[in-house]
Order: sequence, then structure tokens, then C-alpha cells
Amino acid sequence: MNAIASSEDTRPFAWFRTLGSRGRRAFFGAFGGYGLDSFDYQTLPLSLAAITAFFALSTGEAGLLGTVTLVVSAIGGIGAGVLADRIGRVRTLQLTIAMYTIFTVLCGFAPNFETLLVFRGLQGLGFGGEWAAGAALVAEYSQSRYRGRTVAFVQSAWAVGWGLSVVVYTVVFSLVGPDMAWRVMFWTGVLPALFVLWVRRSVQDAPGAEERRKTSKVRGSLAGIFRGDLLRTTLFAALLATGVQGGYYTLATWLPSYLKTSRGLTVVGTGGYLAFLITGAFIGYVSGGYLTDMLGRKKTFLLFSVLSAALIIAYTQIPHGANGLVLVLGFPLGFSMSAIFSGFGAFLAELYPSALRGTGQGFTYNFGRAVGALFPAIVGFLGAGGAMVFGAVGYGIAALALLGLPETNGIDLD
Repeated sequence: MNAIASSEDTRPFAWFRTLGSRGRRAFFGAFGGYGLDSFDYQTLPLSLAAITAFFALSTGEAGLLGTVTLVVSAIGGIGAGVLADRIGRVRTLQLTIAMYTIFTVLCGFAPNFETLLVFRGLQGLGFGGEWAAGAALVAEYSQSRYRGRTVAFVQSAWAVGWGLSVVVYTVVFSLVGPDMAWRVMFWTGVLPALFVLWVRRSVQDAPGAEERRKTSKVRGSLAGIFRGDLLRTTLFAALLATGVQGGYYTLATWLPSYLKTSRGLTVVGTGGYLAFLITGAFIGYVSGGYLTDMLGRKKTFLLFSVLSAALIIAYTQIPHGANGLVLVLGFPLGFSMSAIFSGFGAFLAELYPSALRGTGQGFTYNFGRAVGALFPAIVGFLGAGGAMVFGAVGYGIAALALLGLPETNGIDLD
């Protein structure tokens, strides 16, 4: 399935060399797709203030733009997982990138709020689906001893795309008035269209995994992941994904508001705070991948669940006006909240056979995204201070879900 490196190879990027030439192209295909996925997704949060002013939206309408993206992306992720098992990983990767590209660009032409809401929802179909196809693709090229860190590097592309979107946002909103700048931001989302052409020409599914997928009697069946031994796996994996993403979305949505309104800190949302947060996120993704290979999948999930919950408590103790401390804590916050995601790609791939791998990954991860997206809405009724409680609850759910899942570190796929 891939070029095999010597077991004695302990050099820092041995994981990359063992992929072989085809595996490396698959890695870049998944990394680029996920990074551009992040870039296109972030165009809305960064432009939301300008959009709200342009269409004179209420806070509820503005929030609906974000909610519809996450909810529809869950549907897209589940559908893409099924497609990945039926038509292949690479073809599904192409379709999802093309979909989020087209509808991101169309958002820039929206004449009213209702049209923007529809286009943003349809963009979510592609946004949610890309990860399931790309993670399965790279996992199937990876050696078992390096799989955690390899797929984690793909996951780190989210921070790269996020950082790129902040740079583009800064340039666009400096050069163009806000009434047009938000449209330009969406139009820059055309970049992935060129990337699709490269993926189509250069990237292929892993031969061994593709052969097993095609010869299986059950391919891409949602019912299949709820049968036999897989029923328990699917239920607990979905619960794990719900806890982690519920905690993440709660903090990402409400922590800045809590620090501003309840703690009186004005530095939140500035370039410095975002720089610390994004840098911490990138390092967290990469480091978390190495730890999943060293400590095991379950111990790493547990470690960062505890650390994330501890950081929630730490933020409640920040003195009023301690802007410097907010900046400093932004790094470990970004680190822990991202490192916990590093193991998902490898762990979920290892829990399912080839013929149901995309379906299992797509369903469990995106079920967690759909339910986790409700956490911020619940906090909205309780006030920003409730984010601290619900964030901790999310990570507690994740820790409990680990009790029903096996350790998969080091296993060969199929």
C-alpha cells in the first residue's frame, strides 16, 4: 500500500517518507483541502460585523448564519462519508472541495440575508464533507506506528487556513470599504477551485484499501455501522465527538464575550490575541498527533480533556484588566483545544473496516458536530458565564465516552 521505511528510522519526518510518492500526494491533497476548507469557513466569522451592518441584521439573524453552517455541515459530513465508501476517497474529496468553493463565492453575490443564508448553508455541505474523505485517505496510506501524527498534520491545516484568512481579512478590510470588503472576502474563496484540478490529476486512493472497499458486500451503509460489534463503537465514538466539539464550540463562541463583558478585558479579538491562539492551535494539532502515537489514542484524549477543563477554570480567575495574562493563556488554550482533535482522524479510521470507514468517520464526527453546535445556543439562554460550565461539561462527556471504546494505537487497518 505504501513504501515501507526501516523500523529503525527515527528521524523527525520518517512518517512523511514512509508514505511513498503516492501517499505524499494524498497527504498534500488532504492537507490543502482541509486548509482551504478552513479558509473558506472563516470568511463568515471575520466578516460578520460588516455583514450585520450591511443587511441591518439582528443578533439572532447573525447567529443563524453560523448555526446553519454547522448544522448543514453535519449532514454534508455524514453524506460525504457514505460517498467515500461508495465512490472512493479522492472523488469525494474533489466533490466536497468544489462544493464549498462554489457556494463560498456565491455568498459574495448575495443580494439579501435570505439568499446569503441559503448559500452559506449549501457551503456547509462541502465544508463538513471534506474532512471525512481526506482523513480516511491519508490514514489508509499511513503506517500504523506513524498514523496518529500523519493524520494530525492534516488536521493542523485548519490552523494554517485560519491564519491565512486573518491575513487576507486584514489586507482586504484595509484596502476596501466594509460594504464591499465582506463580498471580496467571499470571492477570495475561489482559490480551492484551482486546487481541485491538481487533486484530480495527481491524487489516487490507497490501492490495497481501495481494493478491499470495492470487493466488500457492504459499502457505505449507515445501517452497517449500527450492526453487531460496531453498534457500541458507533454510539461511544459519537458521544466522544459530541463532548469534544460541544466543549470547543462553546468556548470558541462565548469565551471572547465572557472575557469582554464579565471580566472587562478589551484585548480579546485583537490581532495579538488571535496570533497567540492560532499559533497555539497549530502546535497543538501537531504535538497532539505525536502524543497519540506515543501515549495511545485514549490517554491523549483524556489528557487534553482535563487540560481544557483546567484552562476554563483558569480563565475564570483572571483579574480585571489583566490583558497580558489573557494573551499568554491564549496559547495554551489554542494548544489544548486543538490537540484533542489530533487523534480523531487516526482513531476513527482504526475503529472501522475499509468498506465502512468513511461512513463511520463521517457519521460519528459530524453527529458530534451537530449536537455540539447546540451547546453555544444553550449557553446563550444562560448568559456568557454559562460557557464556563458547559465547556467543562462537554469535556467531561468526552472523558466518559472513552470508557466504552477500545485502544487502537498500533493496529494495522484491516
